[in-house]
Amino acid sequence: MIKYVKGDILLDKAQLVAHGVAPNDHFNQGLALSLRENWPGMYKDFRHYCQTQHPAPGTLWVWVAADGTRFANLLTQEGVQEHGAKPGKASVSHVNHCLRELRKLVESEGVNTVALPRLATGVGGLDWQDVKPLIENHLGDLGATVHVYETYVPGQAA
Repeated sequence: MIKYVKGDILLDKAQLVAHGVAPNDHFNQGLALSLRENWPGMYKDFRHYCQTQHPAPGTLWVWVAADGTRFANLLTQEGVQEHGAKPGKASVSHVNHCLRELRKLVESEGVNTVALPRLATGVGGLDWQDVKPLIENHLGDLGATVHVYETYVPGQAA
């Protein structure tokens, strides 16, 4: 079941927090920056993963914090090719593939709650009207509750 909410995704108590990034992302803007500031180990591990595995857009990478919080880094954008360069734009195709992988993860791991921002619409540059139907298609009939943060309100729980 999908619930559209407003608030701060970092205050959500979901078992899994998902967000969009690019391969070799620097986590220096948007939600990724907040995640880097709060969980610097995730950023370091993600950079190592990208340097050793060279992941493709349309895939995901899961990281678990020391407190057990799990994060699904959805590679919705084209990769960063040069040091200091900005991530490429997201594509509907990459988002579609990532959401398919996210669904598999939620089902296989028995995740009950997922928090998700307006995926790929900030830095990724996609229109929410193109992304929202993909989320509904892939996650709408899951047994898990999915909180989709349509409106960001800093410091406010959903």
